[in-house]
Amino acid sequence: MATITKEDVLKALSYVEEPDLGQDLVTLNMIEDVAIEGKTVSFTVVLTTPACPLKELIHNACVRAIHTMVDKEADVKISMTSRVTSMRQNRDLLPGVKNIIAIASGKGGVGKSTVTANLAIALAKTGAKVGLVDADISGPSMPLMFGVEDARPHVYQTPEGKNLIQPIEKFGVKLMSIGFLAPAESAIVWRGPMASSALKQFITEVDWGELDYLLLDMPPGTSDIHLTMVQTVPVTGALIVTTPQKVALADAEKGMQMFRLPQINVPILGIVENMAWFTPAELPENKYFIFGEGGGQRLADKHQVPLLGHIPLVQSIRENGDQGTPAILEPGTPSAELFAQLAEELARQVSIRNAIAPRTQIVEMKA
Repeated sequence: MATITKEDVLKALSYVEEPDLGQDLVTLNMIEDVAIEGKTVSFTVVLTTPACPLKELIHNACVRAIHTMVDKEADVKISMTSRVTSMRQNRDLLPGVKNIIAIASGKGGVGKSTVTANLAIALAKTGAKVGLVDADISGPSMPLMFGVEDARPHVYQTPEGKNLIQPIEKFGVKLMSIGFLAPAESAIVWRGPMASSALKQFITEVDWGELDYLLLDMPPGTSDIHLTMVQTVPVTGALIVTTPQKVALADAEKGMQMFRLPQINVPILGIVENMAWFTPAELPENKYFIFGEGGGQRLADKHQVPLLGHIPLVQSIRENGDQGTPAILEPGTPSAELFAQLAEELARQVSIRNAIAPRTQIVEMKA
């Protein structure tokens, strides 16, 4: 009986394709630590994100390849780990942050912050290192949604004499918000340059450490804040949140067009349709399309970007946000499952973007 060799294993795995990236696992350097002991074959598959929705598919394809091409009686043991990819250029600023994702909407009131909070926690629950900047300077909501309204960040001095802010940590997510620095009941009325300066400080003067994903909860519309963001750091991509109604879709389209301006050129990772339908708690199988139907899909089709998911209008999602315990924290509920799937799709699109799109760069705009 022929002895199994490492070469046999790698040859078999070279026929297993990563579905999203269109290349085999060996070419993509996703196979490590191959070991053979008799009929036991073990190796590690290094995924591009811990939130990969294709784990089981890839695992089963590897087992099938070994049984088909090496030995049908082999005992295949696979460890699944991850190494989040990054295509950021100029890592002088935030050197430990692999991906910066702007979450935006053209219109206020579409639930962008609710989606962002749940996404951040969902990514962290997969094992990813996640940070979140509440970039809505005049209307910060993350302290409330994470239940840390009374938290105050600590400031410390580095050996080089630079003052750094220690972000607040909750539910596995590092947080920074103007809401930590001003009383909740106070109105924050700042001119554009002041708000932009605050955002810049949250990015450059906070000790974010090592992060796989830094989410930026952007204010509605297209403003100085958005320009400051793309001029300060290279952004991996933008996620657009909308509701199905025409007025929200029109504003979301403007937000998309801003990111796609030639001088900005930030990839659109996808669209999330929030409040897609209303489902009352007593009739969980019913769907009432209060704000219209199919608007998010039409917008995605028009601009040839993926629709990453639908989030229904469910009372518990709103209640959880108001109580500082986002819906993703209730495992087994339909809402938690939807946000977990959405996080997987977002991570998937980041991996695809990093594999096929050019490196991100800081935007340089002339006056």
